[in-house]
Amino acid sequence: MLRSPETRHALERYLKHETSAEKVAIHAATALTAGAVQENWKIEAEMTGGSRAGRHLLVLRTDAPTRIAASLGRAEEYAVLSAARRAGVTVPEPLFCCSGTAVLGRPFFMMKWVEGETSGASLVHDDCRAEQRGEIALSLARELATIHGIRPPRLDLAALGDPPADPASERVALYRRWLDDFVDPHPVAEWALRWLAREKPPASEIVLLHGDFRTGNYLVGKKAPTAILDWEFANWGDPHEDIGWFCCKSWRFGAIDREAGGLTPRALFYRAYEEHARRTLDTKRLHYWEVMASLRWLLLALQQRDRYLRKGERSVALALTGRRPAECEFEILRLIDAGTL
Repeated sequence: MLRSPETRHALERYLKHETSAEKVAIHAATALTAGAVQENWKIEAEMTGGSRAGRHLLVLRTDAPTRIAASLGRAEEYAVLSAARRAGVTVPEPLFCCSGTAVLGRPFFMMKWVEGETSGASLVHDDCRAEQRGEIALSLARELATIHGIRPPRLDLAALGDPPADPASERVALYRRWLDDFVDPHPVAEWALRWLAREKPPASEIVLLHGDFRTGNYLVGKKAPTAILDWEFANWGDPHEDIGWFCCKSWRFGAIDREAGGLTPRALFYRAYEEHARRTLDTKRLHYWEVMASLRWLLLALQQRDRYLRKGERSVALALTGRRPAECEFEILRLIDAGTL
């Protein structure tokens, strides 16, 4: 998108207006490969005069050519990112948001570049990281506890809508609609939905959920996370849902015995979270939300597949995601048969 001179000039004019700069020059714009839902660009910009004079490394985040159903718009995601930063969550500093299409043809927002690594496979398998993984997991537990400290009502998060009275029932109804949109049959998903409807726990406290809190969606420096990324699925819900997603087998990147994100056994993560959140976790509820997590990833993987197969977005990553549903089906069968974790 930012490869054409015309588009770069449009972005330069936008930044000049937002910062009251005398001149803005974009020296480089590089598409980032991380992120399968939105489009991200690393921007090297120089501003002369104004409120942000100097050279800057920035990230521009905009809509991909196709999208999936549950993703927030860029203005809504920017609002959540800003609220998280004010609450003390480690996130990139949000800078500018353009909710219209006049500048680049799509809404976008910009934030400061943060150094760090996102590769989940590298983090969980690199021997050099072995001694650091436990500390990283403890830091992530603190970050998640801070996120869950944000509770409704919040005028600055009005775009998220009203909090659900019964998060489990709402998710079951939502995933029922998603499943009905597919033309091909998915009997394991149908079975999971029936089980989730029958076994749903009573409603509990409602907090802000990151919605995609997992290994691969945070940056890591030498010893600790440097930024929690990708807030496009943020919503109100049961705090156990985020933890179930973090512990989902798919996000362990093959480190199966380290259930908490491929980093550490789940018990260590649970204890750190409970200490910082001052909340006692319910293991039965966690099991329920981990089944829900596998069903959700199954359905999201099918939506990603269809962005390639049916909507025409030419992406190898989207095409390869089409093989993930079988893994999710196996995990759903295992979890429901096990009954407990």
